[in-house]
Amino acid sequence: MPNQSKIKTKLNRQWQSWVSRRLPAREQITLSHKSIFILPTGFGLAWLVLLILLFLFGTNYQNNLVMGLSFLLLSIFNTCIIYSYKNLAGLTLSSSKASNTVAGQPIYFPINLSCSTSAYEVQLNFQNQPLEVVNKVNEHQTRALVTFNKAHRGINHPGRVKIETRYPLGLFRAWSHIDLALTQLVYAEPIIAPNPLYLNSDHSADQQDSGKYVAGIDEYKGLKEYAPGESLKQVAWKQWAQGRGMLTKEFEEPQGAPMWLSLDPAHDNIELALSHLAWHTEQLSSKRQVFGLKMGGSTIQPSHGEQHRNKVQTQLALYPNPKHVPKDNQ
Repeated sequence: MPNQSKIKTKLNRQWQSWVSRRLPAREQITLSHKSIFILPTGFGLAWLVLLILLFLFGTNYQNNLVMGLSFLLLSIFNTCIIYSYKNLAGLTLSSSKASNTVAGQPIYFPINLSCSTSAYEVQLNFQNQPLEVVNKVNEHQTRALVTFNKAHRGINHPGRVKIETRYPLGLFRAWSHIDLALTQLVYAEPIIAPNPLYLNSDHSADQQDSGKYVAGIDEYKGLKEYAPGESLKQVAWKQWAQGRGMLTKEFEEPQGAPMWLSLDPAHDNIELALSHLAWHTEQLSSKRQVFGLKMGGSTIQPSHGEQHRNKVQTQLALYPNPKHVPKDNQ
């Protein structure tokens, strides 16, 4: 058994090496004769056995009708080889950025398909992953969401996409293994932290309100309806000149000291600690509180907003290698 496992592993490595040389990774791939493989299915082999038996029966009993039927089945068999190949030939595939997700949840990679003619019953999936079936592809770009289950925290590489068709009669299976250089950053799974966050000991403000934005003069917030008695200096005269009515500019500023998230490297369960920090990040972001992150010798300065939330979650997801950030997430 150990020897069989070693042989299987060696053969798999050789296969992957050969496929990588023949089908290198590209962001967009058009299938051709060099990238399409085709073999009979189980149904196709049964069809072939049937027509051979019919041919032997016809020649043995000199029955022209049975011989003619065997030739008809053979012509259909040969024609299906061409149609199965043509169903994939010329098909262009490319990828789009997948939506952000958290560890333990599936990633749905958008794969764009287009074809100058038409392709039918096209199946796509990653190795040992669910199938995604596209009934028809034409010159108008079609998008398929290919599932990759059991995503882990950090950068996920789903590997090659298998594209397959058994059109038109299921006699042949035409397929290809393409590499669209897919990667996806997956955030740590937010898990409710049993202990609340605490401010630094030199601050006594209420942690529930610390870092929240209140009315002030620091940052522009937006426009609101003018209320009688408000200062005319705050009136948005440009909008008034455009006929939008009397509007007042609103400003805000953070209240008290910002919150700080930090990771204790001596924690007995680092993954759980990262999940707690991810949960705190979501909570603070939803309340629009200003917070920063200190982790692994790097610091993210206090801020707020969606961009800041993504920056903090990215740092948590990439721990302990925060410099290896995918291009799409930089």
